[in-house]
Amino acid sequence: MGEPNAEIRRALLTTDVTEDVVSEAIDGSFDLIISHHPLLFKGLKRLTASTPQERIVRDAIRHGIAIYSAHTSMDSAPNGVSARMAQIIAMTDCRILCPQTDRENGATYGLGMIGRLTEPMRLGDLMQLIRERFGAPMLRYVGDPDATISTLALCGGAGAEFTDEAIRQGADAYLTADMKYHTMLDAKGRIALIDIDHWVSEHFTRDIFRELLEGRVETRIAESDATPVLIDN
Repeated sequence: MGEPNAEIRRALLTTDVTEDVVSEAIDGSFDLIISHHPLLFKGLKRLTASTPQERIVRDAIRHGIAIYSAHTSMDSAPNGVSARMAQIIAMTDCRILCPQTDRENGATYGLGMIGRLTEPMRLGDLMQLIRERFGAPMLRYVGDPDATISTLALCGGAGAEFTDEAIRQGADAYLTADMKYHTMLDAKGRIALIDIDHWVSEHFTRDIFRELLEGRVETRIAESDATPVLIDN
């Protein structure tokens, strides 16, 4: 969303486009908001400012702020979301979990990654490592905490649909977000599952954006960008 020929000097980087993020962009005189998740998953039929999405579009237009969302392109990029997750965990011998090949140029892309841990570890220790490196306040899981994990599959965001593929490729555990109860029940005894907060699994896309834009435009990670999911202890 925005004028294709507009000059971009400053970009605000975020996981989600929220009203708080737009207010931050206005206050900071940013020309562009780059997000991982799209603002709109379906088109707007009216612009009455009666919903957060409508107000965001209204305010962005009023202040000349363009909005660009990567989403599936960053999900599928060889050095995208899942590859960065694997890098954070320090996995080795990584490959794309669900690869596809571009017929025109032969490039390989796809969703998820699978690889080996630097050294085998207990499932419980792996979950503690994930909590620390991802800043995850809570994890849900299926499996024996004392089970040894050598091969890990993962997918940023909601990747429950690839659980069977992770099993087929011999993963000991699969890390992703938004797993439903019956998916986790069906996996019991077949593979260990680690369910992480959706935002937590993808918020480092902001770092990827910053690295890609280094030396091109001024960038800042949105201070107001945070998971909307709260934990009641």
